[in-house]
Amino acid sequence: MTYLEILQSYNLTALQWVAICFAVFLLGLSKSGIKGIGIIIVVILAFVFGEKASTGVLLPMLIVADIFAVIYYNRHAQWRYIKKLMPWMIVGVLVGVWLGNSISEVLFKRIMAAIIIVSVFIMFYTENRKSNEIPNNKLFSSSVGFLAGFTTMVGNLAGPISNIYFLAMRLPKNEFIGTAAWLFFIINVFKLPFHLFVWKTVSKETLVLNTILIPSIIIGFFTGVAIVKLISNINYRRFILIVTALGGVVMLFR
Repeated sequence: MTYLEILQSYNLTALQWVAICFAVFLLGLSKSGIKGIGIIIVVILAFVFGEKASTGVLLPMLIVADIFAVIYYNRHAQWRYIKKLMPWMIVGVLVGVWLGNSISEVLFKRIMAAIIIVSVFIMFYTENRKSNEIPNNKLFSSSVGFLAGFTTMVGNLAGPISNIYFLAMRLPKNEFIGTAAWLFFIINVFKLPFHLFVWKTVSKETLVLNTILIPSIIIGFFTGVAIVKLISNINYRRFILIVTALGGVVMLFR
């Protein structure tokens, strides 16, 4: 099949193309540091392609956006947090690969939504009492790492979990973005072979579709970079908390 024939085989309407381009633009925004909007991207692509198929469509574009993010924010990455989370994220991904075909999607979304909403309430409480205490126990980092790995494999929904962790660590804006950029670049590359050879959700056809959406990623990323520069550290934390909470609510009723 030719490039054009592959694109035509999707039989997408004009409205669906607009929705996909908008979702990919939001992906660029998200990777530039406008965190918490990942749930919107997941919902749009799942609506167009279906739940599981959309994970394979999205993954290569996540990696492309991650590359821009790690290049731009590389100097701000805090590797000690990546080292704490990464081993447990890998375990979570592997469990996600194993259970991904059998777990009830409805149950999964309800549990994740509840965890996200409760976690955000805890973070709001911590913010309001002006506590400078940082949770350094291994149970916290290992639990977050496992949940993030599992959810990123099953539904590309690890953003709210990692947001809560980095907020709890009280990372400043640029350190937050740079650390998350490297964390997800590594884990997304690790996920790719499982999507290619186990779930078979990444294919030549999905990669062809990805190539024509790259400009939307780039536009979204640099638009987001300009916006992030205008946001103070305090307002950035508030923004992430609010949008993460909204994402949990959307997931609960989706």
